[in-house]
Amino acid sequence: MKLSLLAVLVTFLSGLALIGIAQAGDSPSMPGITGDYKVLEPISHGDLMIFPVVSARSHDTSEFITLDEGIRSGEVVVTEVGNLHSGMRRRPYQPVRGGAEVNRLVLVNNSRHPLILLAGEVVTGGKQDRVVGKDRIVPAESDPVDLSVFCVEHGRWTETSSKFDTHASVMLQPSVRMKAMADQDQQKVWDAVGQSRSAMTASVEAAPSTSGTPGHGSPGTAGGNIYVSDAEAVRELSNTTSYAKARENKAVQSQVDSIVQPMQKSYESVIKQLRNQNAVGVVVAVKGRIVWADMFASGSLLGKYWPKLLESYATEALTASGPRGEISIKDAQAFLNNWQARHEVVDSEPGLYRQRELIGDRFKAFQLTSLLAKASFDVHLSKMAE
Repeated sequence: MKLSLLAVLVTFLSGLALIGIAQAGDSPSMPGITGDYKVLEPISHGDLMIFPVVSARSHDTSEFITLDEGIRSGEVVVTEVGNLHSGMRRRPYQPVRGGAEVNRLVLVNNSRHPLILLAGEVVTGGKQDRVVGKDRIVPAESDPVDLSVFCVEHGRWTETSSKFDTHASVMLQPSVRMKAMADQDQQKVWDAVGQSRSAMTASVEAAPSTSGTPGHGSPGTAGGNIYVSDAEAVRELSNTTSYAKARENKAVQSQVDSIVQPMQKSYESVIKQLRNQNAVGVVVAVKGRIVWADMFASGSLLGKYWPKLLESYATEALTASGPRGEISIKDAQAFLNNWQARHEVVDSEPGLYRQRELIGDRFKAFQLTSLLAKASFDVHLSKMAE
């Protein structure tokens, strides 16, 4: 009887221990997130505040290539549906039928490495500029893959080139990126692009010019005139529906750079100090309000995306409106710790990748997990505040 009672007690205590391990480990609502992300003191400039995030975990991501790397090397080809030909493919293929479509492109990965696509990456060319609609992984030496995309250039439907490019390395700013990722609605993407371009134009109009000669532009700059160079920039912004061209506008780029450059210097300084830690992501706040978080499987993978991500965050700060709030490191850590979801949607390609979308209390999150045999881990995690 005593032995039986002892066995029951041991079983009970073991059960409590297992419960404690489960609570301290992976979140039941989002497997793979262990809560070991640590938010550090923020870097700030103007309306933009970035909290570096370190993690005890790191993975070898050297086998993956990014979209920028693949297109730059020529091993990744993105084209309109119906434009694929034998010169774009190493092996024989079944032609993709149909003509060009707003929300479909075809991608071929001729590289020997799997390709990571991130939602929000912009490709320019074809009949319209497009943006990748969701995170995914494309296998090495792939057959043609249909991509779900959204147009970010409303109005043009004439081909500028047969293949797409990422020469500008543009990532949509968070407020536009979320329309593609979370809402999956073309009209909402167009509306968000239009609002962003209008805000860019207003920012250029309101900024004092430091070059050029006074012209007869609209009032709004120092002295009541837009200088000729800025007037030209405003005309360019007014005459394009392309998000990428608006971001490449010289006046807009100058304003973005004025935010990016000091932030980049501060970030590099912090990373040097964190040499023995593993910086894998950031929490982003604009005007004292958390808007976004991006985390990666390794610091090196974050490094590959960092320049275009930082510019996207700076563009958000440049175009944001509304009053300023107050944000602390404690608030940023709380945002990163909360993964409790009310609803979950899973999209998967067996043996390749799985993407989970979580809808929680005032947030949506997306988790891209590689299912490849030699690289089975979470590749990218993004979280947006609502």
